[in-house]
Amino acid sequence: MNNYFDKVKSYLLELDLSILLEDEADGVIVVSNEEDGINNLVLGIADPLLIIEQFLVELKEPSADDYKHLLQKNRDIVHGSFVIDDSGSKVIFRDTLQLENLDLNEVEASFNSLSLLLNEYSDELIKLSGN
Repeated sequence: MNNYFDKVKSYLLELDLSILLEDEADGVIVVSNEEDGINNLVLGIADPLLIIEQFLVELKEPSADDYKHLLQKNRDIVHGSFVIDDSGSKVIFRDTLQLENLDLNEVEASFNSLSLLLNEYSDELIKLSGN
């Protein structure tokens, strides 16, 4: 059986991400790269998928227009997308990748997509949060 946990961890280290927490038994790694706006990003290694999630903002009083705006923005995101949690108020960046053929370029593309999104869209996210 492939050891996807070690494979993913090696990619994260190669990308100079700080590993804040790792739990091989649960297949969870939490990373940070504050320079790129990445903080407490959670990676779940759940064969056959690598799940990447970054909490972005909480919507104080979410409206249909807020959700519509987020869905429209999803079209511009290169890798990953906006999702909301079960409460409907937390906006999360999420990407899923296949573990079987995973390579460094794919992982890097996901992180680059998130960094670009945060760089270009942070003001809008702040407005959506009501702050």
